[in-house]
Amino acid sequence: MDSKDSGAQDAAAPPEHAALASRRQNVNMLGVLGYPTTYLRDRHLFHSETNEWRRVFSECFGTFMLVFVAVGGPMVNAKFGGHVIPDAVRVTAPGLMVAAIILFMGSVSGAHLNPIVSIAFALRKDFPWKRVPAYIAAQLVGGMLAPLVLISLLGHQGNAGLTLPGLGITPVAAMSWEIILTLGLVSTVLGTSSGAQNVGPMAAIGVASYISLAGMIGDPVSGASMNPIRSLGPIIIFGHWTNFWIYIVGPAIGAIIAVGFAWILRGPGGGFYGKRAAQGTLDWLWHPGPIEHEVPGSPEEVASRGETVDPPAE
Repeated sequence: MDSKDSGAQDAAAPPEHAALASRRQNVNMLGVLGYPTTYLRDRHLFHSETNEWRRVFSECFGTFMLVFVAVGGPMVNAKFGGHVIPDAVRVTAPGLMVAAIILFMGSVSGAHLNPIVSIAFALRKDFPWKRVPAYIAAQLVGGMLAPLVLISLLGHQGNAGLTLPGLGITPVAAMSWEIILTLGLVSTVLGTSSGAQNVGPMAAIGVASYISLAGMIGDPVSGASMNPIRSLGPIIIFGHWTNFWIYIVGPAIGAIIAVGFAWILRGPGGGFYGKRAAQGTLDWLWHPGPIEHEVPGSPEEVASRGETVDPPAE
């Protein structure tokens, strides 16, 4: 078939097939210019909206689990009296949960679990702004469901589970702690997600370690929230709005400073590794097939079989 016949066939194809053929042609042309075809194809997948509902569900589920552990510890102590869960365990539990979430579904949504992280990734141009509202809405739903479930299981336990300034700590001092703690958290997230600092699944250890350490020193002072949803979820459900602004303003300022520091340390974002960490890799090697089909180990192995890893036609 000559080029004229091929062009006529593409013109007669349904619009969705023509669009997919156009994407393939563009990728192949860029490959000729020296870019790895699989690299470009996979980068295109990061902007696919085919599995967006899975990503949103992941953020809701992950945030639910995080808030369930963070709020559940104090509520269990209040229910059974004293320190059934030791303080050291209680403040490190959220960090361990975040590590687990990053490992088991970070590839789906990027495991933000925090609107401040979503906004920071967007400011770094690693995450599309158009996806931020859905992520924040999903995080808020998950953050509100967790205390509702805990109340149904343990009953209402007063202020247990809320993030509040410690005894003798002024709101301004508590906010300052939240700024500093969030600065460290977002710096850790951005740093382990970009360029030479990208450590893949090992990022879970870095982020979890930071959350645990920050909790140990910051919990008695400000509650070490570092996450507006972790604080707002219980606040909305318990109806306790005293000093709630601390846990919005503090993390927001800390995150903005962290983005600025990231620019100083590494320059502008938007690199391959930063995008992969921020957006997840749900479509990476997405290859449905019969159960007998051998799962490929890399994009190059897929290409060697004469197969493709193109996104489905929209």
